[in-house]
Amino acid sequence: MKHTINELEDIASQVRRDIVRMVHACQSGHPGGSLGCADFFTALYFEVMNHSTDFTMDGKGEDLFFLSNGHISPVFYSVLARSGYFDISELATFRKLNSRLQGHPTTHEGLPGIRIASGSLGQGMSVAIGAAQAKKLNKDHSTVYVLLGDGELQEGQNWEAIMYAPHNKVDNLIASVDYNGQQIDGPTEKVLSLENLQAKFEAFGWHVINSDGNDMDSIVKALHYAKTLAGKGKPILNLMSTQMGAGVDFMMGSHKWHGVAPNDEQLATALAQLPSTLKDY
Repeated sequence: MKHTINELEDIASQVRRDIVRMVHACQSGHPGGSLGCADFFTALYFEVMNHSTDFTMDGKGEDLFFLSNGHISPVFYSVLARSGYFDISELATFRKLNSRLQGHPTTHEGLPGIRIASGSLGQGMSVAIGAAQAKKLNKDHSTVYVLLGDGELQEGQNWEAIMYAPHNKVDNLIASVDYNGQQIDGPTEKVLSLENLQAKFEAFGWHVINSDGNDMDSIVKALHYAKTLAGKGKPILNLMSTQMGAGVDFMMGSHKWHGVAPNDEQLATALAQLPSTLKDY
């Protein structure tokens, strides 16, 4: 391992501090899903993925990651900065005028690490499949990763892509679903039930594994295991159970923190629960 589980947990704690501070500073953004995916992003960028901070859009000879549920940009920006793509001081510009750190990631600002604009939900899987097929055509044996929200799977375009990938043996693709059961209007079960996601993906021809996205050991093991399944004829799905707002007790498990910024008192309460393990920006 590049890092111990304790080291990765320490990084994730700092990432969570970044998230709540960024969203608080501009009083805008999406803290809930960002906090819930902090362990996943930390594991992916600091332990599992083969990537270079010498960023190129093509990413030849390295693994690629695409964020489909782009509203959780705070966690993406924090991990990109903490892993060296740009200076952590730039996190202070989140959602401000002329910032490269827009509320939803975009490419025209030229922010290293961002390969697609993602904010219109349901498109990331299609993009990732295209990138994975390009890797195959180029004889590039790297892996393509994509993260989707569970509520996002209510978008029809996903299921066209989910059907396409196994048919075309896109087996260098590892998709993860942030399975927190919450979306902006409430629990997914009440808004539009997803029923049995594992059975659905398996019926379409995917290899499905399960993980606890808020347990660092579980998510690291799952992502490493997923990589051993690549190249065996099927795309891989990591069905990742998380809690919205993980790490901050008053945000956990509620859709109300999907897109609401903490006030001063709430920020102080949140930061008291998140040890500062690296330097705050």
